[in-house]
Amino acid sequence: MTDLSLTDHGLAEARQFDVGCTIEVSHTFESLHAHVTLDGDVRIRPGDEVIVHGEPIKVPYGEVQSFRRIATVTRASALEQLWTKISGRAEFMELLEFSFSERTKL
Repeated sequence: MTDLSLTDHGLAEARQFDVGCTIEVSHTFESLHAHVTLDGDVRIRPGDEVIVHGEPIKVPYGEVQSFRRIATVTRASALEQLWTKISGRAEFMELLEFSFSERTKL
C-alpha cells in the first residue's frame, strides 16, 4: 500500500519519494555555504523534510564544487504544516524587540 497525501490542488501524491539533486558547496573567503537544488519542479512546503544521501562532502578551502546525489523528500501532513507555520511565526516574533515607552531626556 502506498502512503499518499493530497496536494494543494487536491491531487494525490506520494508522502515520501526520492529525487535527484545537485549540491553546490563553497568554501572560500567570501562565502561558506551549501545549497541543494532538487531536480524537476518539486515544491518544498512548511514541515516537509529533505534528506540528502551519500558520503560526507569535504571541499578544500578556496574551492567551490558541485555534487550529484539522491534526496528523499517526506511530505508533512496538513497538521504538521499548520504547526510549522504557527510555531515559525511565534519564533520569528521572538527576534523582534518592541518598545512602547516614551523617551525621557536625561
